[in-house]
Amino acid sequence: MNTRKIGDKGEDIACKFLSSKGFWVLDRNYQKVWGEIDIIAEKTGIIHFFEVKSIVVPELWHAEAFHRPEENVHGLKIRHIRRMIETYLEETGRGLDAEFQFHVLCVFMSSQERKASVKWIQNIIL
Repeated sequence: MNTRKIGDKGEDIACKFLSSKGFWVLDRNYQKVWGEIDIIAEKTGIIHFFEVKSIVVPELWHAEAFHRPEENVHGLKIRHIRRMIETYLEETGRGLDAEFQFHVLCVFMSSQERKASVKWIQNIIL
């Protein structure tokens, strides 16, 4: 499976995960020239922005021994995400004072078990 297909499948899994937690998905792959936000969702009046990092592993029980996908959310990526959040809040008329949170979802997909698990790193300070 190529990286784009892995990413798309991971985002599909992440959306199902969020829906099961009571989130309403507002947008996916919100893009501008300077970046992209994978998932934008709302729950109890708060806007949530999600970066999704997906990886295929042989087995889920020791998935993090292979790689920690959240490590790919580094300084430059966070600066782009901050700018994307500001742009989204302005474009949708919510304004920069709107309450929001930023999270990372790590999706581990097992190539052998044909299952997935999600690790949620909540409310990261930008």
